[in-house]
Parts: sequence; C-alpha cells; structure tokens
Amino acid sequence: MEDKRVAFLVLKGDRPKGVYSMSMPTYEDIMLPFLQTLADGKMHTLKELHVSLADHFALSDEERQRLLPSGNQIMFYNRLGWARTHLKKALLISSLGSGQFQITERGKELLGVTPSKITNNLLMKYPEFGAFWRPGLTNGTATTTLIETIPCNSSKTPRELIHECYQELRNALADDLLQQISSKSPAFFEHLVLDLLVKMGYGGSREDAAQVVGKSGDEGIDGIIKEDRLGLDVIYIQAKRWENVVGSPEIQGFIGALQLRGAHKGIFITTSSFTQAAKETAKKIGNRIVLIDGMLLAQLMLDYNVGVSVDTNYEVKRIDQDYFSEE
Repeated sequence: MEDKRVAFLVLKGDRPKGVYSMSMPTYEDIMLPFLQTLADGKMHTLKELHVSLADHFALSDEERQRLLPSGNQIMFYNRLGWARTHLKKALLISSLGSGQFQITERGKELLGVTPSKITNNLLMKYPEFGAFWRPGLTNGTATTTLIETIPCNSSKTPRELIHECYQELRNALADDLLQQISSKSPAFFEHLVLDLLVKMGYGGSREDAAQVVGKSGDEGIDGIIKEDRLGLDVIYIQAKRWENVVGSPEIQGFIGALQLRGAHKGIFITTSSFTQAAKETAKKIGNRIVLIDGMLLAQLMLDYNVGVSVDTNYEVKRIDQDYFSEE
C-alpha cells in the first residue's frame, strides 16, 4: 500500500526538527534523523535519543506512551531500538557501551550525500549489513546481490513471515547480548560461560561447577568443568572476552596447556571470532577442541535462556485431523 504520509522538515541548528506525521514513524523513518542527531560527533544515549526524536516527530503524549500489542514496551522506543540496530550493523554508528552511541566515518560519509531517507535497500550496499540481514547472502566483497530486502514480504505465507521475522528478532537480540557482555568484566564473562555450560548439562550442579572454575591457575586454562554429572571426564575451558579476532597462536597455546595437563577435551570461547588459521589449527587434533565464537555464544544463550527472559509467546496452531475423523 502506498504511504500517504505528508511530512514537513524544518532545520534548526545542526539537528533536524519538526517532522510531523499522521502516523507512528516506522524504524526506517527513524534511521535518518537518528543518524543526523549523531552528526555532531558526540556520544549520545538511547534514552536521550528517545526524547529528542520523539520531539523531532512531534509525537503526541498518546503516541509517546503507546505500547506494543504485547503491552511490554513502548512502541516508539521499540522502533528506535530497531533503527539503532540497523545503523549499527551497517557500521554507520558504533557502540561506546551499553546504550551509548556515536557516528562513524562511514555514517558521516552517508550523510554527506544527503539521502532523503535511510532504508533497508540503501543499507544493503554495505556487506556487513547484508550479512546481518540475510546471513550467508554476501561473499565478503563490496558487491552484494540483493535477493530479498524486506522481511515480512506480502508474497510469502504467514508461516514463512513468522519464521523470517523471528530470525530477525533473534539475530538482533544476539547482537545486543554481545554488546552487554563486552561492557562487563572478564570475571563476569567467565561466570557467564559457567552458567551456560551448566544449563547445557555439563558440570552437574551449579555448586559443583563453581568449585573448580577460576581455580585452575594460569597456563592458558580459565576453568575446568565436569563433562557429566558423574564426573567421568573433565573439560578444560578458555574464555576470552575479546574484541580482536582470535588467531592460531592463541589456539596453539591452549592446545599446549591441555597437553601439559594430559587433558583430552577443551572448549575455547570468545566474544569475537576465529581466524581460518585458528580453525584449521583446532581441526588438526581431531574433535578434542570446540571453538565457540561470539555469535554462536549468543545463540546458545538464547537457546538455554542465559541472560534473557521470555517477552512474548505466540502459539501457531493447526487443525487436528484426528479430532474431526468420523471413522
């Protein structure tokens, strides 16, 4: 359906103000003024942007307080968060901590060409955004072939739409999880890893596992956890809350630490990623070492409810053919 919204823009200083609309702005509507607000190069918080952009769109009191259908969050704040996520995945803004953002050089370059609106189609020219929007779609080059730019496309069935939108929500939440972890201490990260492994069935009880994690000394080992409740074998853990990519030297050091202890199994967990050389080094000793990068870590946290809670449940039902059978 064609968008009938009529908008008027009045510029005041270096911040856009005064966009009046007849409906709640979408997250695509929000992205350009979001980035323009950060054009001063200063650090801004999401709470601050919530107020300034609500003023920018001249939202009424009712619109500022309007909730999502679930009743769990303010609609405008939710859409503001989605705008932030999309800009961040396109590397137009950078995170300076939990809820704090700043424009990047790429963001300044985009504003320099004075776009009339920032849309998902426009962001798809950035390979990093393409990899987020459609994992596996990009090949790492600057050229991205756009297959489907907008999720929830009306040409798809409702079941397909639910699946695609669910995956988008999950990927965005995983990104937020990694941002939260990066703002915490290394000790917090080690305990997070412990909580996750216990939830996954390792280590027996939380108390049993806690007695050994963090007490194994140095030599490249951050913790030890039982493989099962009976303790028939143990797994050695290396947990790195890093921003830099983990390379082959770190994996070789971990392997050496395992050999010194006569250990058979190890898990290397990082908030960043592994180089191809690091992966090849781990493969050389068979299945003895498992590498978990930041994205897999976040996905496992979602699967096992570590650091997250259920917001909304939707049930998808079907006809029970057995019930209607008259035989």
